[in-house]
Amino acid sequence: MTRALLLSFSPHGKAAQTFKLARALLNDLVPGAQVSERDYGAQALPPLTREYANALTTPGGLSGSATALSEELIVELEACDLLIMCTPVHNFTVPAALKAWIDHVVRIHRSFTVNEQFAKVGLLRDRRTFVLVSSGNARKGHEPDFLTPYLTTILATVGIYSVEFVYLGAMVRGDEAVNRAVEQAHQQLSAAIGAGL
Repeated sequence: MTRALLLSFSPHGKAAQTFKLARALLNDLVPGAQVSERDYGAQALPPLTREYANALTTPGGLSGSATALSEELIVELEACDLLIMCTPVHNFTVPAALKAWIDHVVRIHRSFTVNEQFAKVGLLRDRRTFVLVSSGNARKGHEPDFLTPYLTTILATVGIYSVEFVYLGAMVRGDEAVNRAVEQAHQQLSAAIGAGL
C-alpha cells in the first residue's frame, strides 16, 4: 500500500487549486493509498525556539522536549512513500509556512549529517516527491525563481532527490487562465504519477 503525505502551505489551505488537484489525482491514480493530509497554510507551525537551538548543541538535547515537534514531522516524512507538497510562490521564493516546516525537518544528526569534507549528507531515504507550485504569473521563467533551486537543494540535503515540480501559473488572471493552468498541471501529474506507481 502506498503511503502518501500531502502537505499544503497555501494561505488558502485545502481550498488551494494545487491541493484540490493533488487530492483528485491521488483519488484517481492511487485509490488505495493511505493519505495523511496536513494544512500548514491555515495552521502554521511555530518558529524554532531558543530551547531548540540550545538542544542542537547540548549533549543529549536532541531527544528532549525542545525537538519533539521536529521529531514528529521527520517521523511522518520517513513513513511516506509519496510526498506531495502544495505551495504558492511568495516574493520569488517559499512562503513562511513552508520555511517553518523546512526548519523543523532539516535537522543535523537526524535528517542529515556532515561528512569529513563538511558537505551535508541526507539521512532519509529517497522517495517520489511532487511539488505543486502556484503563482500569479502567466508562465514560469517570466520573473526570478528562487523557490525551485532552494527546494531542490533543501530536499536533497535530507536525502530526497526524486523531485518533480509542477507549475500552475496565472492564478490571478481569471477563471479561464486558472482552468487552463489546472488542466495542464493535471495532465503532467497524471502522466508522471501514473508512470511511476
